[in-house]
Amino acid sequence: MNELVNLAASFLFSSKLKNPFNEGLTEVDTGKINQIQNELDQKLKEVYSNLSRWQKTLLARHEERPRAKFFINNLFSDFINLSGDRQFADDKSVLVGFGVFEDQSVLVIGQEKGDDLDSRIERNFGMMRPEGYRKCIRLMQLADKFNIPIISFVDTPGAYPGVGAEERGQAEAIARSIECSMSLKVPNISIIIGEGGSGGAIALASSNKIIMLENAIYSVISPEGCASILWRDPKKSLEAADAMKLSAQDLLDLGIIDSVIKEPLGGAHRDKNALLDEIKKSIRTNLKELSELSREDILNHRKQKFLSIGRKKGLIKDFDNGEKMTMEENVFLNLKQKRYFGVPGEIRTDDLQIRNLNWSSGFFYIFKLSYDSITACFRVLLAYAIQSISNFKKLGRAFTIVVLEGYGAVKNFLYILLKFRKFSISAPLQL
Repeated sequence: MNELVNLAASFLFSSKLKNPFNEGLTEVDTGKINQIQNELDQKLKEVYSNLSRWQKTLLARHEERPRAKFFINNLFSDFINLSGDRQFADDKSVLVGFGVFEDQSVLVIGQEKGDDLDSRIERNFGMMRPEGYRKCIRLMQLADKFNIPIISFVDTPGAYPGVGAEERGQAEAIARSIECSMSLKVPNISIIIGEGGSGGAIALASSNKIIMLENAIYSVISPEGCASILWRDPKKSLEAADAMKLSAQDLLDLGIIDSVIKEPLGGAHRDKNALLDEIKKSIRTNLKELSELSREDILNHRKQKFLSIGRKKGLIKDFDNGEKMTMEENVFLNLKQKRYFGVPGEIRTDDLQIRNLNWSSGFFYIFKLSYDSITACFRVLLAYAIQSISNFKKLGRAFTIVVLEGYGAVKNFLYILLKFRKFSISAPLQL
């Protein structure tokens, strides 16, 4: 950085000052200026090509970084801002309205932080309240009704955590927004232009295409919040940022996002017009791709996109059957491939379908797959106990219970088994 400062100083004093009465005001040494400018660009390129994740976080929060309002004003014509959730109030931290992108009507959603102190206070620093999410839901449903594509600009540190927001149902509003986004049958494109923080961001980023600017971030929590929870020390933010893998390139490698828009050298704030052109190209390309799909295909495309997250990097490799991407198939196919047990048959319960086990292995594996309650898990365990108690008596050897969730259900099941007093039970096994 010191070299950059020195180059900048040389740039400022590269003019040859002369006597204004005899030889004119100034004579500029353009060759020297060009040389210094090239050296400055080279140094900037070296610095910004090796930014750490924490440095990218700071760049994503840069006060001069272009906001959603800038993109809306310059990318869309005839934009009409719509207000209110028809229940409580209008949330000024989000701009929502219909506009025209290259002769095509679109619904535009933009989380707006503000450009100066007054506007940032008015916009609540981009932290949306429940009425903001409900306004988005109302207009997304309207766009879906009239088959209008949706384009969202995400830039928020997270949803507003105030008492009033919680009293008005902040969590429910976020959940409803995610549900609405996932159920749309029109193309939905989200562009993360700065911070994509927590559920406040994913509420608007559950889209067919998720695109990030090169120096934007997208994470479940801020690095400072993560450091405070894990290490009880906010000063560990740098380590937290590295562990969270919140940069655009990390998320592209993990399959969380679909593409990255390259920023001008030095960040998005250094050449906003060049960035506009890149974003326009990306929107045009993705809208064209999604417009070729039917409404049902758009819905399935979005569903499979989110179901496939984590598959390629998980325990199952080369899982190509997208039609059967369910939790049941994933867990049990993985266990079968890992040779934990054979699959001789199936057993059904009211809550889920799960596969029977090969008792000759001497191991008894049980997985809780229901999200509803521990009661569902207990039903599964009890069904196995009733069906297989004779097998246990014949087996006469130790077995292991593996449970992913539902400790209370395991205790109840163990109580039933111990009544028979003929089985030795080993400690729970962790996969």
